[in-house]
Amino acid sequence: MAFDPGSAAHLVRLEARSGALSGPTANLAPGFVQANLAIMPRELAYDFLLFCQRNPKPCPLIGVSDAGAPLIEALGHDLDIRTDVPRYRVWENGKLVAEPEDITGIWRDDLVTFAIGCSFSFEEALLAANVPVRHIEDDTNVPMYRTSIEAVPAGVFSGPLVVSMRPMKPEDAIKAVQITSRFPSVHGAPVHIGDPSTIGVKDIFEPDYGDAVRIENGEVPVFWACGVTPQAAIAQASPAFSITHAPGHMLVTDLVNAALTI
Repeated sequence: MAFDPGSAAHLVRLEARSGALSGPTANLAPGFVQANLAIMPRELAYDFLLFCQRNPKPCPLIGVSDAGAPLIEALGHDLDIRTDVPRYRVWENGKLVAEPEDITGIWRDDLVTFAIGCSFSFEEALLAANVPVRHIEDDTNVPMYRTSIEAVPAGVFSGPLVVSMRPMKPEDAIKAVQITSRFPSVHGAPVHIGDPSTIGVKDIFEPDYGDAVRIENGEVPVFWACGVTPQAAIAQASPAFSITHAPGHMLVTDLVNAALTI
């Protein structure tokens, strides 16, 4: 597949590579697909692939690398997994030990990268339909929560479903369901609308990841399955070594959102 070397997505990756960009990527390079990352040793790759297959809502795969390869050619021009994400997370024995902006120094020849669709990709369609997206309005990271819903286990991987939340007026929530249903490769339709306690979220203003956002009178919280779910599964599986993106800090690919619609 031929990609435009001067695309907005490529420019975002170059900013991340240079260190000029270290913050969240929501609403950057509109029109281009963003991806969550899970990077782990080859010995765990089959279990994780099976985990993604069994949990397609939170873990819709859009690319997998060869072992040791720092790129996924199908996702972009001049793309380097080790440098092109604004911020990473490094895990050892299930514990978060670092949040670097570059993982070149810790890269290994046995690492396999999984790229997972991200809900930031369908936000372009929401905005085009005049459905407000609060964290974009307020220039914050999207709020994300661990729920009481268990993902389907696979091998060593199991854990809670993580969701992202966007508050909306009921009429906008209906539009959002219709719009995001057309994007199954980036989480698709919401998994829950309304009372957060129903899915085990105790305090909507205390997200487990990202930033809290204001919820105005008459709005309801709308929850989507989230690609941070693998981070919860990694923490529970406690592999000796793994790497993910920092929540909200995505790999911006050269794929276009329009190509993912059904």
